[in-house]
Amino acid sequence: MKTRGWAITDVGRKRDHNEDSFLCNDGLRLYAVADGMGGHLGGERASRMAVEILERELGRPPKEMEAGAAADTQPRATGAPLHPVAMALRRATVLAAQAIHESAHTDEQLSGMGTTLTSVLFHGDHLTVCHVGDSRAYLYRDGRARQITEDHSWIQEQVRAGLVAPDDALVSRFRNIITRSVGFEPTVEPDVVTLPIETGDCYLLCSDGLSNYLSADEIARVLTAQFYADAGQALVDIANDRGGDDNVTCVVIYVANESQGNASQRAPHV
Repeated sequence: MKTRGWAITDVGRKRDHNEDSFLCNDGLRLYAVADGMGGHLGGERASRMAVEILERELGRPPKEMEAGAAADTQPRATGAPLHPVAMALRRATVLAAQAIHESAHTDEQLSGMGTTLTSVLFHGDHLTVCHVGDSRAYLYRDGRARQITEDHSWIQEQVRAGLVAPDDALVSRFRNIITRSVGFEPTVEPDVVTLPIETGDCYLLCSDGLSNYLSADEIARVLTAQFYADAGQALVDIANDRGGDDNVTCVVIYVANESQGNASQRAPHV
């Protein structure tokens, strides 16, 4: 299977600068969205560093990646052993956290910077999702979209604990407080999961400037109605029409058979 991605970022209606960054590399089958924090200079720098380090580390020859992953002694939360590709993606995220943290401590103007980072790497008939923060990944399959990441945010913790209703969380003034980021601390523990993929799948990565305005059902309707190449702009337009309080970034990725040629540019059939 092969992948084809389309990416778009927009400053939104209320901001005068863009602290989001994205990665859309069909050759590496690697895609990511990062939403920076820490002010004009810090947020932009942190998100850009995150995606650049991710691309650099995952672009290394396979033997170098395997050696790096094998040498990774960073402790992990309990769980099943990671696939080697997942180990490499996790290690790149941890390295990004270290580099951003060190950079923030050498320049007072960058103090306190950090970023979300949600990335997917396709390998064989699987993909690995590596996630920190509240940028999201969605799977669109058979006409339906579902979120495949869980926000690292204070409000999501309250929802899990049963203290806040999901509908109330959508409008809470605390919904943008994240509990985990890349770079604010010297290290980070990302959520990492490897999932099977199917031909015809579509994946969406987005910053909260999009997910704050559209539900999974609304995202599904847009992906059903649009060519995938045009879906990102359609989603951004909706977020901006509904307020555009934040930067808006998304990456749309289509999974196709090797024999499908340009089929990835066709509208989906459901």
